[in-house]
Order: sequence, then structure tokens, then C-alpha cells
Amino acid sequence: MNKRIKVIFPVPLSEHTRELIETQIPKEYVGAEYAVEFVGSKRFMSLADSYYDFYVMDTIILEAGVRAEEEGFDAVCINTVSDSGLYALRSRLSIPVIAPGQSSFHIACTLGHKFSILTMWEPWKAMYRKTLRDYQLENRLASVRHIDTRPDVQELLEGKEDLVFELLEREGKKAVEEDGADVLVLGSTTMHQSHAYLQKRFSVPVLNPGVIAYKLCEMYLSLGLSHSKTAFPDPENIQDDSLFPG
Repeated sequence: MNKRIKVIFPVPLSEHTRELIETQIPKEYVGAEYAVEFVGSKRFMSLADSYYDFYVMDTIILEAGVRAEEEGFDAVCINTVSDSGLYALRSRLSIPVIAPGQSSFHIACTLGHKFSILTMWEPWKAMYRKTLRDYQLENRLASVRHIDTRPDVQELLEGKEDLVFELLEREGKKAVEEDGADVLVLGSTTMHQSHAYLQKRFSVPVLNPGVIAYKLCEMYLSLGLSHSKTAFPDPENIQDDSLFPG
């Protein structure tokens, strides 16, 4: 029986959006003994452009993930570099809960001395400041470089490849040549379409966070590992129905 991994994207998934999101984990990347299921937000859409939005996204991810064990899933993979709801879900669940920001930032530290984040627009900088502070990785960050382009959570980068890919390449070169980065990390799972283009143009590793988080889910499951319940203790009172009625 395949092990089931729930991948949570913090935006409602239309048929078109689902197809674009699911392409970030190519079928050849999925081990034969695993089954991947993407779920989106039920009620909200967020651009992660403010601390208010960070709270909304925590709620979105928590609602989508709280019953994962009851539904028969073996792991949860959060699909936003904000890592929204990560600690809350680790407290609520015993199955592995993996997030792309934490995963890719730590992997970057194993591949080089300093990493830079390539991202879409300036408002997302607060998101990285928060997570890097939480993970105590601020001293490993060379820079955050953005291309001043508002993200489109419905179309992602589709139709904008010629413009966006070149802008990301330009900022990536600045990160390497001026900021001292020896690893580059894409700042959003919605940027995955640019990964192959960028990796061909840089001699340093370019990390695709959604894929890294997913493959770590497989690794945790294959090794029988999950997060420490000493670090993330169970709540004394489960309040799922009160938090998310209906």
C-alpha cells in the first residue's frame, strides 16, 4: 500500500491552478511507494504581503492539515516558503510535517557557506526575516534579491517566462557576484517554473523549495522519522471543530 503525502497549497485550487502547482513535483520524482495529493485553501486567498496575511496563512494551512492522520495520510508537506502553520501542525500531528522554507534553507547551508533568496517582490522580505530568525540562520544569508513583480497565484509564471526568467537571472548574478552567495534559493514554490532555466545559467546550486520539501517527506517516511513531540508537544485540548466549524 502506498504511503500518502498531503501537499497543502494556501490558495484555492481551480482545475487550471492545480495543474500548474502539481507540475512542480514531476511524476518521476515521486517514489513508487508514495502517493501525492494536493489540497488548497477552502475559504481564503493570501499573497503573504503582510504580517496580517501571515496569520491568515497559518489558519489556512492548519485547517487543511489538522485531520491528515485521521484521513490516512502518512505525512504533510506544506507548499509555501512562508512555512505557515508548520509548528502548529507539528504540535497537532504525530506524522511528519515538512515545510519548504526550513528545508531549503538548511539544505542550502549544507551545500555552501552563504545563500541568497531570489524572490518576486519586496513585501515578501518580511516573510523571510521571520523564518530565518526562527531558524537562527540569519548569519548564513547573503541577501534577498527581488524583481519587483507582483506574484500571480492563479497563473504563477505562465505567460511571463521571457520577462521574469531574465529578471531572476539578473538578480541571481548580483547575489553571486556582489553579495557573495554560493547557493541560490527560489523564494516561493510558485516560482518553480523558473528553476530549470536558472540552474542552467549558474554554476552554483539553485534550490527549488517545493521539490526539496517533498523529497524530505519521502526520506523521513523511508527512515521512520518524525518531529520530536518533546519539541512540539500535543495540545491538552483538541479544538478543531471550534476553530473550523463545518
